[in-house]
Order: sequence, then structure tokens, then C-alpha cells
Amino acid sequence: MYLSRVEIDLNNHQKIQDLNHLGAYHNWVEKSFPDEISNSIRTRKLWRIDELNHKKYLLVISKNKPSIDEFERYGVDNSSSIIDYDKFLDKLNNGMHARFRVVLNPAIAKSTGKNSGKRGVVYQCLSLESQLEYLENRATKNGFHLLENQYGIQKNTSELLIKSKKTCYIRKVSYEGQLVITDVGKFINMLRNGLGRKKAYGCGMFTIIPE
Repeated sequence: MYLSRVEIDLNNHQKIQDLNHLGAYHNWVEKSFPDEISNSIRTRKLWRIDELNHKKYLLVISKNKPSIDEFERYGVDNSSSIIDYDKFLDKLNNGMHARFRVVLNPAIAKSTGKNSGKRGVVYQCLSLESQLEYLENRATKNGFHLLENQYGIQKNTSELLIKSKKTCYIRKVSYEGQLVITDVGKFINMLRNGLGRKKAYGCGMFTIIPE
């Protein structure tokens, strides 16, 4: 797997004018893999927009390497970087402390009854408490432990998505903090495959910096 990053060219408004909703970012990510498109292959990709020092970056975790030309379509020329993500994952182990960052769409499904024959109704987690609980309740099953009083929510937004000429808004909650790896197998599986819902629209990518 590969972890790729490119700086979005915020100073060229004409260049990035198409990036006006989440679907446009999704299309950018997919078109960065033209070999998959030509071979009618579609692999899972995780992506996220990060902000650092007044700059924005597109991050992508993928099975294959992106095309540099397509990956920099809306990016600053020669600003992209690609690393072998598997080599990084191989260095992780139980008991390791790390700083994490993840953007999630926290929501829970509530049953409509055993005999309804329907999936549970999905409700967004709107309160700060419920949003924190959403992450807390998924820690153990994904192989990590959140360090008490060392994690929290940094940003809470609703972002536009246009799909099939219909518009809606997707809630994005950005979490950061400190954790300890407790089950490295489960943890790596989460890093590879993401956490939670709306992965196609910039949610679910869980990244860490080991300490």
C-alpha cells in the first residue's frame, strides 16, 4: 500500500474552481489512478484533507501508486510525495504510543424492531459527548486505547456533497490525541481499511505518528 500527499494549489483559484464539494474531491482521487479506470478496476482508497501552516493537503492511502500528473491536477506542481505504507505498518507493535488524527462521520443505527425487516435508522451524533463516545466505543475492537484526557475534537463541520444532481451535507468531526496500540493486528487492519462511515467522501482515514 501507499500513502500519498499533495499540496492543494490554493493560490490558483481558476485551477481549483471545480473543488466546490466533496464529490469533486472523490472524483479527483479516483481519476488519480487512470490504470484502474482503463482496466475497469476499482480499489478502495482512503483520503482526507489536512491543514498545516495555512496550507491544505490531500492525503490518500491506496493499494496502487497514483499517477503524478493526475494527482497534481489541482495541486502545486512537484509538491506530491509517495511512501511505501506497508514498510511503515511493519514497524508498529503492541504497547507503542502514538499521536493520531482521524476525520469521522459519527452516526449510530437504532433498530426499528426485530420483525421490521429493515436496517436500523441512522442518526447523526450531534452533541460533543456523543461524538466522543463514538470514537471511544470503537477503540478496543480496533486495537487501541485512548489515553485519558489526551484526546479530543478539533473541528466540527458540515460539508456539501452533490451526487446525481442531489445535494446533501455530510458531518465531519476531526479528532486528535494520544493512544496506545493494544492489538497490532486489529490496529493495522483499521489503518488499511479506515474507520466508520462515508469513506468515499473524506472520512475514516486514521493516521498516526509514533512516539
